[in-house]
Amino acid sequence: MKRFITEKLIKWKNDYDRKPLILKGARQVGKTYILKQFGKDFYKEVAYFNFDQIKSFKDCFFTPKIQNVF
Repeated sequence: MKRFITEKLIKWKNDYDRKPLILKGARQVGKTYILKQFGKDFYKEVAYFNFDQIKSFKDCFFTPKIQNVF
């Protein structure tokens, strides 16, 4: 199944000055699927990291609340 996002991902891949890719969206719409498929179709090797399942990765995005101590 070809999706419209694939064309945008190809454009991103071919951009000389591309920035890191962050794909955001609602839950259960196929973000992981499309990125895995894109990697398989357009790259020789792909690394996949699930930041929800690996605590040390998840902690990279945790910002502790600063408590006022008086």
